[in-house]
Amino acid sequence: MEKRELVIIGAGPAGMSAAIYGKRAGLDVIVLEKAAVGGQINNTDEIENYPGIAHATGPEIGTMLKDHALKFETEIRMVDDSKVELRGDKKIVITKKGKDTNEIEAEAIIVATGAHFKRLGCEGEAEHIGMGVSFCAICDGAFYEDLDIAVVGGGNTAVEEGTYLTKFASKVYIIHRRDEFRAEKPAVAKALANPKIQPIYDTVVEKIEGNGMVENLVLKNVKTGEISNLEVAGVFMFVGQQPNDECVRGLVEAEKGGWIITNDRMETSVKGIFAAGDIRSKFLRQVITAASDGAIAAMAASAYISNIEKS
Repeated sequence: MEKRELVIIGAGPAGMSAAIYGKRAGLDVIVLEKAAVGGQINNTDEIENYPGIAHATGPEIGTMLKDHALKFETEIRMVDDSKVELRGDKKIVITKKGKDTNEIEAEAIIVATGAHFKRLGCEGEAEHIGMGVSFCAICDGAFYEDLDIAVVGGGNTAVEEGTYLTKFASKVYIIHRRDEFRAEKPAVAKALANPKIQPIYDTVVEKIEGNGMVENLVLKNVKTGEISNLEVAGVFMFVGQQPNDECVRGLVEAEKGGWIITNDRMETSVKGIFAAGDIRSKFLRQVITAASDGAIAAMAASAYISNIEKS
């Protein structure tokens, strides 16, 4: 069985920050990732709130994180799936790649698997995913050149990605169930100043219609109950997130929804297992807070491993 000091699951800002700090602390580190280094930020067109970087795209930040980690000779291994098991006092990470299965015994594990966008759950959504229903503006925005589209949500992601989509679409409707957006004021001001953006407040999507591709949204005003139709060529869903907790689900303590509970050292309820980034129960999920979590988790893991070796 393969043995490593520190196994990091997830190569987003939290995981890569942990890798950099772990390697600099002299640990034998491996990072496991099933998509792309950078994680969810690869779906973001513009990042302008990370101190010291006035402006960069998500993929650019992802590349910088990867290059920085590789500078310290961090091993990044692409896998299809990872799962953590406890066998007595041993922590085992089981990975799958194609038909191959591998097991890694780790002295410490950092779970940095992040989160993903929720589905709306309305009628017609599932049938139209990839056919006009999208969860990634930077991935699919260019398909809607000079077309009318909708964004569902009222937080930072919905408002910011709605603004980004005006680069392509002729009209962007931002549909929100409340009477005002929850996003930060600068993002809201920028969006509302854009002539291509039209907010639709106090409204939910009841149904997505279309013969093949999306053609129409059936909307309901939550205050009046009025039903209306909105003809659009596509709809982007930004209605919250869910944790990617499958690898440790039921193993560590978590709050409702699956968000992992940690202390300020990023320690979970299981000794030697840490969590960092968007997977955690926390107030703010941003690149900077993920990076901070990763650094703390790595140093806490280093201290934990040192204590094991001394005992």
